[in-house]
Amino acid sequence: MFGIGMPELILILAVALIVIGPKKLPEMARSLGKALNEFKSATQDFKESLDNEIKDIKKTERSEIDRISQEYKDRSKTEQAAGQGDSGESEKDKTEKEKTEEENDERR
Repeated sequence: MFGIGMPELILILAVALIVIGPKKLPEMARSLGKALNEFKSATQDFKESLDNEIKDIKKTERSEIDRISQEYKDRSKTEQAAGQGDSGESEKDKTEKEKTEEENDERR
């Protein structure tokens, strides 16, 4: 447990018996046992509440990631559909782009 062997445990019990006395020793042992049991119970409750919170956080994160992923897929599909209808550039944009390229060629 804490590196306490049988000889050390017997020595501790003997000292406790001398210091506390034979009448109060069982009562003290019972109180210590109850306190340890309550501590164990409280620790278990705390651990369970932490586990539940972690599960909730993971679930929330997963749903948020799924939502963002779905938005991205929907947006990609919309952009692809718009790109298939036309090249994404209007005729005016194309002519302006061609003029700019021609001006750049003339400067060279």
